[in-house]
Amino acid sequence: MTADAYDRVLAVNLRGAFLCAREAVGHFLDRGGGGVILNNTSVHETVPKPQYAPYAASKAGLEALGRTLALEYAGEGIRVNTVAPGAIRTPLNREWADDPEKKALVEGHIPMGRAGEPEEIAAVFAFLASDEAAYITGQTLYVDGGLTLCADFRTPWSSGS
Repeated sequence: MTADAYDRVLAVNLRGAFLCAREAVGHFLDRGGGGVILNNTSVHETVPKPQYAPYAASKAGLEALGRTLALEYAGEGIRVNTVAPGAIRTPLNREWADDPEKKALVEGHIPMGRAGEPEEIAAVFAFLASDEAAYITGQTLYVDGGLTLCADFRTPWSSGS
């Protein structure tokens, strides 16, 4: 991977989120405080996967950014949390989700025995944005069927994909 390609990934995933958060915080403070910022990271922020260095670095940086912003703005009533999905059945994951053999390999590494659905991720975001989560800030919620409990991404299903 070139340095330019690496920089592009970090610019989109990390700098882009920073710029959005900066604007949101300004808006929240202008109206007297209070608000919610939610970031989307990945299990790869903590569990490395070959060929994913820029992606993993950007997601780990985003998790740290979220925790830092949560600490900086908690006193203003601004909550900042992160959702870290695992293997979710989306168009991005068609390579393994649409191939029964690869799907079995992926799901065999998930303690719950199945990939997640986009609606399950959406439900977590909705909860964290709600008043029911009013006392939650600076946290990362892994929505991964237990994948991060025992993940090893050096397996055949993940090499180069």
